Amino acid sequence: MMRLPRFRYLAPRTVEEAARVLAGEGPTALLIAGGTDLLPNMKRRQQVPRTLVSLRRVEDLRRARNGSRLVLGAGLTLTELVRNAALRAQYAGLWQAAAQVATPHLRNMGTLGGNLCLDTRCNYYDQSYEWRRAIDFCMKKDGETCWVAPSSPRCLAVSSTDTAPALLALGASVQLVSASGQRQVALEDFYENDGIDYARRRPDEILVDVHLPPAAGWSSVYWKLRRRGSFDFPVLSVAAAARLDGAGRVERARIVLGAVASRPLLCEDAARALEGRTLTDSAIAEAASRAAKLAKPMDNTDFTLHWRKRVTSEFVTWALRELRGDDLSAERLRIAGHALDSCAP
Repeated sequence: MMRLPRFRYLAPRTVEEAARVLAGEGPTALLIAGGTDLLPNMKRRQQVPRTLVSLRRVEDLRRARNGSRLVLGAGLTLTELVRNAALRAQYAGLWQAAAQVATPHLRNMGTLGGNLCLDTRCNYYDQSYEWRRAIDFCMKKDGETCWVAPSSPRCLAVSSTDTAPALLALGASVQLVSASGQRQVALEDFYENDGIDYARRRPDEILVDVHLPPAAGWSSVYWKLRRRGSFDFPVLSVAAAARLDGAGRVERARIVLGAVASRPLLCEDAARALEGRTLTDSAIAEAASRAAKLAKPMDNTDFTLHWRKRVTSEFVTWALRELRGDDLSAERLRIAGHALDSCAP
């Protein structure tokens, strides 16, 4: 049985108090919200904080606010997002992403902020302490070699967040708060393509809010590849969003690939291929081909990397066809093994 290491537990009630506590505790402290990823990591000794600063009692983090734009508190559970009818209607891609995270039990605990800050994953990293010690550890924790590519100068662990690609496609930003101030960062600038330093959040900062731009005129979708119909992390994901004019031509588009690098990849060249055009089969095929060129999966998750690379264009095609208005419920059922609605509570 893997047991948690000893730690000190603090539960502030406000963002300001949490920021002060985090600053006072220093780098040996970690934030915990739902704990669905952090606690298993602690059992495997991937992360061994001396202090856990809980955000569960900070009510301000569990609010959704509407104004000129939608603001989602980072402490909202994934289940709360899935139950939000307005979110489903206006930001369908985010709703689809949240609905496909893990299982209902884990969505009941896991939070939006936690999913955005999800630790990167790798077959050589997500193992017990004893297993990792047997291979002399890895670059991401306690070792010096990236066993995925031993000559690599950086860690190649994979970004496995579902909500980040969806929110990046929607043009979202995040609000970060620390004891010394606050700042807002566009989500496309929040991530680094590095398995260790994968997010630009300082250790003393708390991700408090997610800001979404107005949804008027935009449609969005999210597609996910995994072996089982629930629980599994994505080994490929595609988020797409587009704004069409009255004639059905694409005014703006964003396509994002997830789980094929250490960060979500914004496919700008593929999106440009759609702008000014209607979503014909030929336009979709060109965009899908351009997007697939960015996918460089490594052999450190499920399925073979060559197959994951090959099906990228198919997943982008399905996403763009759904944006066009095609009924792809049968394809979703075939790929996921269930209807998407069955993921929701």
